[in-house]
Amino acid sequence: MLNVLIGMAIIIAAGIGWRMVLGQTSAENVRTHLTQAVYHIFLPALVVHVLWQFPVGLNTVRIPLVASLSVLLSLLAAFLLYGNGKLVAAFMPGNSNKAVGALLLASAFGNFSYLGLPVLTQTFGTWAQVVAIHFDLLASTPILFTLGIILARHYGKAGDAMHPLLSLLQVPAIWAAVAGITLSLMAIPMPDWLDTTLDTLSAAVVPLMLLSVGMALRWQSGWMARIPVLLPVIIIQLALMPMIAWSASLGVGMPEDYLAPVVIEGAMPSMVLGLVICDRFKLDVGLYAEAVTLTTVLSLFTLPLWLELLS
Repeated sequence: MLNVLIGMAIIIAAGIGWRMVLGQTSAENVRTHLTQAVYHIFLPALVVHVLWQFPVGLNTVRIPLVASLSVLLSLLAAFLLYGNGKLVAAFMPGNSNKAVGALLLASAFGNFSYLGLPVLTQTFGTWAQVVAIHFDLLASTPILFTLGIILARHYGKAGDAMHPLLSLLQVPAIWAAVAGITLSLMAIPMPDWLDTTLDTLSAAVVPLMLLSVGMALRWQSGWMARIPVLLPVIIIQLALMPMIAWSASLGVGMPEDYLAPVVIEGAMPSMVLGLVICDRFKLDVGLYAEAVTLTTVLSLFTLPLWLELLS
């Protein structure tokens, strides 16, 4: 995995360098367009392509169940630590609610697609993409766009009036997942021309996601003083969640060849998409960005450790 992570780190570093060259405002505009292209075109194509070819069975239930337990129990742990606001108030007085909301999201929702897909693909092969897709789109994303949005509204501002379930229905990859599973269940053969088209579109997902991650990473002055506030996020995302995923996988009888990809998926750093949600509901975007940056950098060291443990 070390060689894989080095290669991925170089692409992420290219994204960081690109941000520095363009400047923050221009880089954010470029990153927004990149992520929109992945979000609306390339990722849905990958999801349909993978799930259409994946036979629906017990693993279609096992992986989302493990993912749901991982996210919900991590969210519970974060709420027990941050929910009363005392930890945040001790280091960030006057900004408790906005910070608590950002920290809850950063603790429970990992970068399961934007980093999970590349890591699993490069480490285990293209077959493992189905783990990332099931983990994210059939579990984490529905929880994010329901319970996650409710929490963001509670700790931030109401944002738009759209119901969380309606927001979930506007995620293109969710519809792609439904289409892929349906086509697989109906055993409809994939036409060669469509297979080639979807494969070509899918190939763009990994590099664009990694570039987007690099362009999203940023520091704020005085970040060292906020390390005590961010430390629980780091522990929950990079240690507790993969432990929960491992235990839950054993509990549901996860096949041996799926165990390592599922646990590694659970060890992903905080999700980049949370920046958009924090901005939308006026949570502490800067603090969330620091959580993403710290957990992403540290995951380059923790992911090989988890793989070694699983070996």
